[in-house]
Amino acid sequence: MTVEIPALRGRGMTLADQLARHARKTPDETALRFEGAGRSYGELDERVTRLARALQQRGVGTGDRVAVLALNGMETWETYLAGARLGAIVVPVNFRLVADEVAYVLTDSSSVALVVDTALAEVAAKARAQAPAVTTTLVIGDDYEEALAAAGAEPLEVDVDEDEPAFLMYTSGTTGRPKGAVLTHRNLLMHAFSQITTLGWDPADRVAVPGAPLFHIAGLAGGMPPLLLGGTHVIIRSGAFDPVETLDLMEREQVSSIFLVPAMWAAVLAVPGIADRDLSHLRRVSWGAAPASTTLLRALIDAFPQAEVVTAFGQTECSPVTCLLRGEDSLRKIGSVGTPILNVEVRVVDDAMDDVPQGEVGEIVYRSPMVMKEYWNKPEATAEAFAGGWFHSGDLVRQDEDGYFYVVDRKKDMIISGGENIYCAEVEDVLAAYPKVGEVALIGVPDTRYGEAPLAVIAPRDPDDPPTSEELAGWCRDKLARYKNPREYSVVAALPRNPSGKVLKTALRQEHSAGSLVADPVV
Repeated sequence: MTVEIPALRGRGMTLADQLARHARKTPDETALRFEGAGRSYGELDERVTRLARALQQRGVGTGDRVAVLALNGMETWETYLAGARLGAIVVPVNFRLVADEVAYVLTDSSSVALVVDTALAEVAAKARAQAPAVTTTLVIGDDYEEALAAAGAEPLEVDVDEDEPAFLMYTSGTTGRPKGAVLTHRNLLMHAFSQITTLGWDPADRVAVPGAPLFHIAGLAGGMPPLLLGGTHVIIRSGAFDPVETLDLMEREQVSSIFLVPAMWAAVLAVPGIADRDLSHLRRVSWGAAPASTTLLRALIDAFPQAEVVTAFGQTECSPVTCLLRGEDSLRKIGSVGTPILNVEVRVVDDAMDDVPQGEVGEIVYRSPMVMKEYWNKPEATAEAFAGGWFHSGDLVRQDEDGYFYVVDRKKDMIISGGENIYCAEVEDVLAAYPKVGEVALIGVPDTRYGEAPLAVIAPRDPDDPPTSEELAGWCRDKLARYKNPREYSVVAALPRNPSGKVLKTALRQEHSAGSLVADPVV
């Protein structure tokens, strides 16, 4: 008699399993810190179980989408872990969106539940009116705590496979409607393992600050190394960034590792007396999510001589880091984004998917267990992104003789003027080094003769002493080929940015497309 044996599949581990492991081994160690308060691993594990049960009691099951519209806080992280424990798919929502934009995310993801901050309850109510699939709302505060208190703390018996979706991360949408990148449990855990191995984290890396909104992939992924290692994840508060408070936090919490976007680091470096701070525990400072000038990087290296400076490069769809530049390479290869981390394979290709010669510009494409599963409900966009069997990043790079990568531009941001390719990042880096320039963005605007012309939009370092077009033109003339020089300059109070810190070049193009170029700009 033939006996059929059912195919067995390894379950793997999820984020919530990692939490449970530390709750068993080191229940009294601090897992989370936020504005002076904390949660031990034992406390956090119990609260996550209670929240998962509360959601389950309200009809949320495996594969259902749970949206989170919340400011940074411990409850936000609890909800992420509760979704993982339940086998639901967590949908972090940008808390700066207006009601119609929130409604788009809720309806596109078909979310059935929403966890929302009290401060955002009004926006959530307006969005829910357009999202009938949302049948359950928990408001952080009384509603949330009452739900936890009423739910049991007995362990949940839910079988969650590591290849199933864990998070639906909506991309920043600088060029249109955002797309939902589907990240699996395996994507995120492999990313954390690969980053830890590449960077060489050790027991001294106890306290980490991923200084990004938790709805952003940098905030989500940045909280995972301390979770896996049993360390402390210090959550930075939402709202207007305060560089003095950030330095205070780094001292008070004895931070060993911190990530900030370049605009934040620029503000921190402007605070007087950094050298007088007790930052002896600081071992790693990192940046990413937006371009940084070499001027800023040199200042960062000088300000924190005791810490390793790390450049992190990647994108939401890759969970997110694909390349790192670290240690002595921060100076030796300044301006580079480094080399691929463990478990990331890359190529630099042309439009025909042929490898370009070393040193020439092409698109960087990836194969990795950290690359997303798909775009949510967008098969055509998914097929385009994975054309040729590799994930297309949209980033134009070149590789030097030592294998280090340099980002030249976003493929869609490249300017073609008179048949010549102009890579915005190269021109921006030159202008950022001019003493009177605070921030700069290069865009292409319509030109009757050349098709496109480069326009530099400048935010001055000192609003009372902005650079003139003559000064800027003279600065660029000796440092860039003539065709790369901006044809015009426009000085503005500040560059428009999305919540991830990326400059909204689409908005700048719209603003300047009508020929609003100035010969001698004023703020």
